[in-house]
Amino acid sequence: MFKYEMIIYWSKEDNAFIAEVPELPGCIADGTTFVDTIKNAEVVMAEWIETAKSLGRTIPKPKGKLAYA
Repeated sequence: MFKYEMIIYWSKEDNAFIAEVPELPGCIADGTTFVDTIKNAEVVMAEWIETAKSLGRTIPKPKGKLAYA
């Protein structure tokens, strides 16, 4: 389980829930249910981190609740 903040919202346009992980730029997942969206986001976060490591990029440390949230 990751400790990054997720912002989850319903997208009428996509007819799906969307999860964005602000601390991992471009890390976005979707799902038909709230729970599926969280599961999908965890997969995408793992892939994001794995890719960043393979490219030698810095992995941001989770900050918790963001000031603007």
